[in-house]
Amino acid sequence: MPGPTAVTDSLWFRRFHPFDTAPVRVVMFPHAGGSAGFFRDWSAELSPYADVLAAQYPGRLDRIDERALDSLPELADRVYAALRPWADRPLVLFGHSMGAAIAFEVTRRFERDKVAGPVRLCVSGSRAPSEPRDSAVHLLPDEGLLAELSELGGTDERLLADPELRAMILPSLRGDYTAVETYVAAPEDIVRVPVTSLTGDNDPRVTLDQAGDWAAHTTGGFDLKVFPGGHFYLTRERTAVLDVVKSHLRAV
Repeated sequence: MPGPTAVTDSLWFRRFHPFDTAPVRVVMFPHAGGSAGFFRDWSAELSPYADVLAAQYPGRLDRIDERALDSLPELADRVYAALRPWADRPLVLFGHSMGAAIAFEVTRRFERDKVAGPVRLCVSGSRAPSEPRDSAVHLLPDEGLLAELSELGGTDERLLADPELRAMILPSLRGDYTAVETYVAAPEDIVRVPVTSLTGDNDPRVTLDQAGDWAAHTTGGFDLKVFPGGHFYLTRERTAVLDVVKSHLRAV
């Protein structure tokens, strides 16, 4: 059965450059506090090769009136239900930071239900899901939460400087941090698809060992790609990261 064909067919995904006859789909999952728009330029560069979906979580931008979800399993359940109609062709999932955990849990749900879809999982800027987060940013007052966002980079400082915009993003930001910091997978939680872990060599939140520990969560093969930079290394290294994604698309 053919999947949806319009940008507005789902609240959960944005198709900035639709490619209805593409042989494969790439699904991008943004970080805590992020939105689908983070991957707009990525979509443009991948659009000759794949149909690209970028996840739009509740509580931000055009979904600002919805309650931000603060449970990662619930968020994964909702994303999984929304993604199933798009699984009429192979899916390559790419998630950064919190998005990596969501992509992992969504893949697990496809495999649990024996539904065809994901054929490759790319996790970026994330420690293995069975390793608890050693931070409690979601418990900080608003200023501390915003300071964390500023320290990691990846967010326009002009947005953080505007009181009205800050007030708009705080509920979804706190919900995202609550979701990811209270989430931990069991050591035996695995996927069968191959996993590629991508990380910056100077990420203050993820060591190279922690990025490599994703190998224990797949039976389908694993590789680790290290790039120069911090938690948002992928902004400066976008071309190199996209080359990795494209190599997986060619393999599919």
